[in-house]
Amino acid sequence: MNVVVVGNPKPMSRTRAAAELVATQLTGSAPSHVIDVIDLCPGVIGWGDPNVAEAKEIVKSASSLIVASPTFKGTYSGVLKLFLDQFGAGELGQVVTFAMMLGAGPHHALAAELTLRPVLVEIGASCPAPSLYLLESGYEASPALEAWLAIARAYVLPGTV
Repeated sequence: MNVVVVGNPKPMSRTRAAAELVATQLTGSAPSHVIDVIDLCPGVIGWGDPNVAEAKEIVKSASSLIVASPTFKGTYSGVLKLFLDQFGAGELGQVVTFAMMLGAGPHHALAAELTLRPVLVEIGASCPAPSLYLLESGYEASPALEAWLAIARAYVLPGTV
């Protein structure tokens, strides 16, 4: 099951469109589930919200997971942080996960690798490929995406999407 988590404060964002495109190109099929974290608000602010619990179960059952965020001040979004804080250390149980961020310029190209990936690993994600950073203008035809897909596809098991 191919799952996408989007941490953009705007519903149906460009980040979501980019993450769905990446998931489809990575696995060969559209995502089984897309969790737009903003739709879970205000449940992610506290603990015990049933919609957040359901979203967590979907994430934990994924065979591949893309966690995507826009770049805000050199890091991932606060709404994504609130959702990721719902997971305990190791709770993802080594779900194969790909960190992805969109940004306006190349000066934050390491943001996903330096800020998002460590949090994903802390909650139990297995992040076998480098993080993906795409420019929001032209992500669809980005040479960086093609190069990343050539690496990341090796970690997606055939028949599990």
